[in-house]
Amino acid sequence: MADPVLIGIRFALYADLMLIAGLAAFPLYALTRSERLAPQPMMAAIWRAERWLCTIGLLVSTLGMGVLAASMQGVGILSLELQPFWDLVRETEVGMAWIYRSAALLLALAAAVWMTRRQTIAAAILTLAGSVAVATLVWAGHAGATEGTAGTVHRVSDILHLLAAAAWIGAIGAFLILIAPQRLREWPGGLQIAARSLDQFSRVGTICVLVIAATGLINSQMIVGAENLGRSLSSPYGQLLLAKLALFALMLALAAANRWRLTPALAAAAGDDAESVDSDPDAALAAMRRSLIIEASAALAILVLVAWFGTLEPFVAADPV
Repeated sequence: MADPVLIGIRFALYADLMLIAGLAAFPLYALTRSERLAPQPMMAAIWRAERWLCTIGLLVSTLGMGVLAASMQGVGILSLELQPFWDLVRETEVGMAWIYRSAALLLALAAAVWMTRRQTIAAAILTLAGSVAVATLVWAGHAGATEGTAGTVHRVSDILHLLAAAAWIGAIGAFLILIAPQRLREWPGGLQIAARSLDQFSRVGTICVLVIAATGLINSQMIVGAENLGRSLSSPYGQLLLAKLALFALMLALAAANRWRLTPALAAAAGDDAESVDSDPDAALAAMRRSLIIEASAALAILVLVAWFGTLEPFVAADPV
């Protein structure tokens, strides 16, 4: 039976690290240079969020490594011995991944604390460091156990899968920050910037979806194989994977509605469409906010499933004859 503590830690790490990388990347492609540099509540909110996320990431990552070491020693975490802990860190790929993750998070935290006056540089450093931290999660899953050339392909595919998901999830978080009612009241022109950045993300989002779909197929082939699909679907792993695909389809439907219906409505309400001066900005914002909240909930549910089935075997063990 899967350990709920381990699943909870894995979920927290996935959500936290993806938000670090995705939130930091958002200003680089969605805001203009002048918007990044000008004092405004959006960037201030992102830096506050990044500082909290980096701190939480360091704590959760360390807790996860401690729980793993304690489990391997057969003791409670409060009885963990230091020397075996460091032996595990130095001698295993999971331990080395934890070291790289911790270093990346410390760099990201430093950028979020001390470099925010240089907005573009800070965002670039946070994006890079956050992406490294996200990539280290691969060694805690099925890809980390795959050997040889196939293992390299699997890990590269899984890293791209996670980074594309991070960009999408981070953008959802950024848009929820951007269109918060209080923030829009404090930011003249914020509604117009929100409408334009939503339209700008449509290109990035399309790339994310294509990468997620392509790498998802590669990962499934590596873990399950097309010839074993039926057998896998009878296992908890396969059933959770089906639930993940259903939630992914929901996110695609919501993203399509955002792109083709809600974003044009918001742009019209913001005054970008002269023929739609009667549009109601509050209604357009409320509809977009509801859609993004549902999309964010689906994304978090997917991360729960990923954290869960990453601890499971893809097949049910055969009964002994």
